[in-house]
Amino acid sequence: MSAMRLFLLSVLLLASGLTLAADTRLQRVLTAQTLRVCIWPDYYGISFRNPKTLQLSGLDVDLAHELARDLGVSVEFVDSSFATLIDDVLSDRCDLAMFAIGITPARQAQLHFTAPHLASDIYAITTQTNRRIRDWSDIDQPDTVVAVAKGTLHEPIMREKLQQAELRVLDTPHAREQEVQSGRADVFITDYPYSRRMLDHHDWARLVAPQTRYHVMPYGWALAPGDDSLHTRVETFISAIKADGRLLTAARRHGLDSIVAP
Repeated sequence: MSAMRLFLLSVLLLASGLTLAADTRLQRVLTAQTLRVCIWPDYYGISFRNPKTLQLSGLDVDLAHELARDLGVSVEFVDSSFATLIDDVLSDRCDLAMFAIGITPARQAQLHFTAPHLASDIYAITTQTNRRIRDWSDIDQPDTVVAVAKGTLHEPIMREKLQQAELRVLDTPHAREQEVQSGRADVFITDYPYSRRMLDHHDWARLVAPQTRYHVMPYGWALAPGDDSLHTRVETFISAIKADGRLLTAARRHGLDSIVAP
């Protein structure tokens, strides 16, 4: 092969390499002018779709719009759930998932998380008429039934924590609520944002809070691993909204300022 052909081949390979290098996840978002954000649309205060108006509201909805504005793009919300989170992110249904996702070791093994923006302890919801459950110490007792939603961070935590109570894993959050309201379960386990939804909208619900820290979990956003371009940009955004007060202002708007992460 002549020296000229070798030179031309080298130029082509270099150009190809530069093109591939530029085709990062962040570049795809900027080129498409759209940030695809996975949400769980039943997460009160975080990413909640009003069943009457179909409008989305919540802290992470506000922050998704804020991030999109910072990037100069529009935002497209994609319905997801904790049960389908990993598959949805890894199959490229969205560019990142923004619905206050608990940063657990099992999820970290498959997803790339941002720094936490929230941190919540675990809470229980029982009925106003349940006389067996007065405080947190009454939960892990023989004959007590504790409900959790499949795929949530509460499932593995309660499997580890409970020694005497029966753990019942339900397919959906609504199913766990029905178990408690019907009396088939004594409590269901949730976090601070979702507990506010129960107290705000269900007069049968009663909050049971731990007397001391039980299992505080940091919450962040998740991306597919392997390309740090968008992750790095989102981390810069998180640092900025913590420093300039946008995170606290948005959290206060949704009654979540008490669980904002430092």
